[in-house]
Amino acid sequence: MQSNDELEVMRKDFKMTKADIIEQVYEKLGGISKKESASIVETIFETMKTTLEKGEKIKISGFGNFVVREKKERTGRNPQTSAEIQIAARRVLTFKPSQVLKNAINSEG
Repeated sequence: MQSNDELEVMRKDFKMTKADIIEQVYEKLGGISKKESASIVETIFETMKTTLEKGEKIKISGFGNFVVREKKERTGRNPQTSAEIQIAARRVLTFKPSQVLKNAINSEG
């Protein structure tokens, strides 16, 4: 049997994959096949990806917001040579967790 410390270390190193999410959907929904669970998860991810590609915001109540932000071109510096370089304009994805999610994470400890 593992100690609480060992379990805590294992939990911090765990990285949930898409396959893990599919497995969770399969187990929690019951009555559907793993193939159907995979299809549900793929559809959700594809819908989110398409929405974000269009620059639209995704707001999931009790979870958080995904927002695509536009970053302007700017001057940066190469840390090795100190030479100035231009950093191109780009789009970045940000996630802001909801207060509900923040509270759930902070009550875990």
